[in-house]
Amino acid sequence: MGVCGCGKSTIAAALAAAFDVAFLEGDAYHPAPNVVKMSAGIPLTDDDRAGWLQALANEIGAARERGTGVVVSCSALKRRYRDLLRQADPNLRFAHLHGPRGTIAARMQTRIGHYMPITLLDSQLRDLEPLQPDEAGITLDITQPPDVLVASIIASINQ
Repeated sequence: MGVCGCGKSTIAAALAAAFDVAFLEGDAYHPAPNVVKMSAGIPLTDDDRAGWLQALANEIGAARERGTGVVVSCSALKRRYRDLLRQADPNLRFAHLHGPRGTIAARMQTRIGHYMPITLLDSQLRDLEPLQPDEAGITLDITQPPDVLVASIIASINQ
């Protein structure tokens, strides 16, 4: 979880590979109207995100029913979004990728072919509700190398 440009897709794909489980790119689940809005630099509302989050929750729930693991990249910016996802699997854990705005902005400027403009970063930072002490998960510093982040997530799960 985390704001745009924090490395969710990179870390989630590496984590899924490490566990040999499916990786779901959350951005691929956004309906076309959401993508159009974001491409135009318009922040999504809670209503815009509702169907997207439910689709991800459905995938998480299906993996739980199958007894298979899954790693999902999803901003999950607000507690209520994470609560919805947890309803699909109470054992769901979050890895919050957190870092300086400047680092994230620099990463976004180098991305090629992504619809999310840098102009939406500040709205995501405003919406972000960090993990609370009662939420299963870990907060990680994105200035660390990806392999260190993945190893930290694995270590937190294996505790």
